[in-house]
Amino acid sequence: MSEKPFYMTTAELAAQFPDNVPQEFQLDAHLIWNSPAALDFNSPGAQGFGVKRAGLSIPGSIMLLISPGCCGRNTAALRGPGHYGEHFAFYELQDNDIVTGRHLRRIPEAVEAFVASRKEKPSVVMLCLTCVDALLGTDMERICRQAEKKCGLPVRPCYMYALTRDGSHPPMVAVREAIYSLLEPKAKDPQACNLLGYFAPIAPKSELPSLLQGWGVRRIRQLATCESYDAYQQMATANFNLVLDSEARDAARQMEKRLQIPSIELRRTYQPDRIAHQYRALAQILGITSKRHIPWMPAIMQDIHAFREQHGELHFAIGSRLNANPFDLALAFVRGGLTVEEIFANPRRDDAYYIRQLGQLSPATRIYTNLSPTMVNYEAGDSHVTFALGEDACWYHPDVPGIGWHDEIQPFGFTAIHALLDAMRQKLGSAQRPVQQLLHAFHFIRPVRNKTAATIADH
Repeated sequence: MSEKPFYMTTAELAAQFPDNVPQEFQLDAHLIWNSPAALDFNSPGAQGFGVKRAGLSIPGSIMLLISPGCCGRNTAALRGPGHYGEHFAFYELQDNDIVTGRHLRRIPEAVEAFVASRKEKPSVVMLCLTCVDALLGTDMERICRQAEKKCGLPVRPCYMYALTRDGSHPPMVAVREAIYSLLEPKAKDPQACNLLGYFAPIAPKSELPSLLQGWGVRRIRQLATCESYDAYQQMATANFNLVLDSEARDAARQMEKRLQIPSIELRRTYQPDRIAHQYRALAQILGITSKRHIPWMPAIMQDIHAFREQHGELHFAIGSRLNANPFDLALAFVRGGLTVEEIFANPRRDDAYYIRQLGQLSPATRIYTNLSPTMVNYEAGDSHVTFALGEDACWYHPDVPGIGWHDEIQPFGFTAIHALLDAMRQKLGSAQRPVQQLLHAFHFIRPVRNKTAATIADH
């Protein structure tokens, strides 16, 4: 193993990306170092929304975890806030079960007993499977159908398959498909849309809902804000879906086929011009021909300029454990006149644009991978970093100011930029600007009436 941590500069990586990705950035090509900076990678249930917690996002749902004891032990961590532990039961696999597949005949009976034990009738039963059944090739769709006959409720699988994490259909994509597969066809509401992608709601001060309401979209639904199963089923009435996370694309495609709900994708970005471009494109798709001016753009540019004037000397390390694409965030900082020294992340093909731009604008920025065994030799003293962003970057740089920026409430749009700048100001002990100074521009948005359900589908 190298005595120095592996990294590439953005210029070096841009010259060969994405056609020739070094093995150190390919997770199936080397041993993975269990760095504390990447703990949530090794156990998605340890922080945020892993498969188990995501599978319980449907109101009234319960989950049967089918696994050996070693795979289910970290579920105890979910017994904290949110009372998720009250919605779990365990079917612990023994060696004989795994060798003979005997457990497959008993799962429907276990589901029936679990449902019967509840004081209130659940809305749905989620069966959470581990790598054991992936290796056995278990047909869980068939098992779920058998369980449905036993308990009289919808039963859906969710796959906690670490083996498929870097494949074409990873667990967090599959669990979103399972969640939205329960929606039943309903008549369309021309003034309704869904926000898909996150398991927690977007920040209440985000301008996106205000923007949509100003364009005549009165009912904006998110899975995280549905308080009952009936409210969840109302998501099937949407005129269109806005996909805010790429891991929800496949679920959106299924909803278009089954429920005739078309979708539009908006990426979370911290680059103001790209946010404005997305909103203008959305307006065009929705048939909004007037009032497409983005009135809060000057306010956010002024806020960025003020931060640069006050803290332009900072040198940033940006991790991947935060509410942002680290390469997009790094490019936003560089374009805003700030210096990014390091990025801790594994680049994906979707990041090619950011890497090319960073290679031109900040060619000396170093890109490290959290999971390379060479990172055991990383020394913070070898860099000029003075501020860290992301839980992993903060772990590598414990002696400089930093913020995790990984709250469950999801930042989005212009207010995400403003909130991030304010969080950094607060950490640095400088004055904050009230968010109302940015949001006052929303008063200029006026509703657009008489939009029809055909408008979005025609585009």
